[in-house]
Amino acid sequence: MTDGMVQDFQGRTVVITGASAGIGAAAARRFAALGATVAVVGRSQDKTAAVAGQVGGTAHLVDFGSLDSVRGLAADLLAAYEQIDILANNAGAMFADRRTSADGHEMNFQVNHLAPFLLTNLLLDRLVMSPDARVINTGSLQYRKGRLDLDDLDGSKVPYNSLKAYGASKLATVLFTQELARRMAGTSVTTSAFHPGGVATEVNRDNRFQRLVMESWLGRRILLSPEQGAEPLLHLAAVADPQSVNGAYFHRLTREDPRNEQAHDPQLARQLWERSAELTGIPVPHWP
Repeated sequence: MTDGMVQDFQGRTVVITGASAGIGAAAARRFAALGATVAVVGRSQDKTAAVAGQVGGTAHLVDFGSLDSVRGLAADLLAAYEQIDILANNAGAMFADRRTSADGHEMNFQVNHLAPFLLTNLLLDRLVMSPDARVINTGSLQYRKGRLDLDDLDGSKVPYNSLKAYGASKLATVLFTQELARRMAGTSVTTSAFHPGGVATEVNRDNRFQRLVMESWLGRRILLSPEQGAEPLLHLAAVADPQSVNGAYFHRLTREDPRNEQAHDPQLARQLWERSAELTGIPVPHWP
């Protein structure tokens, strides 16, 4: 970290989803080394507990394919932590074939957007109590090719394409970040999103070919390490003036003007928020 960055996370509580491996686990270790209390959130009981043991934190289990599981996670976090300072919405996946969640939604859309949307909203009252609360969302450059249809958010009207479905869900991440920044104006909560780069993680665990490539010698040579992938997350958590990155999207460590026409549509961002609130049972006017 450089001058103008937060150097010490003593007394701060960081919640990281997708922290049982990859970028999330690397970030958990780094935050703990800087003094933070880390809530390690993951899907695998054994892996999540192992990372929590490494960082001296607590393991919290969740299945983002179930919104009830997300609600249970939020309740556990609110019971465990009187203050939450950073929420890192890092968990994500890309599904090779069309799958439907327990709640009836296409899985890319639910895991990558609806679940973190719901978790963030359920934790907002606790986040706003922190004098410097940050919501940091892990995105993907695939958002550039994404397209959202508010009348078909699950993509049921078109043939399934994993990259298009994933890209649409990550476009939703960019729009969610922008709208959260707008809605939380005047509070202590700021937000930003980032693309971590090409990282050897479990995001493609559902695609056998891509998983084999990532686990291969070649994949390890050309892809970034999880520690490198976590750098933008740590950077955004440490920026001394969070308002300077509020609502922004970063390609690795470089701020990027979103390269997607829909990412410049504030009305779409508001409508996506309202539709997501309906789908997750969150009151639409939860915040102004």
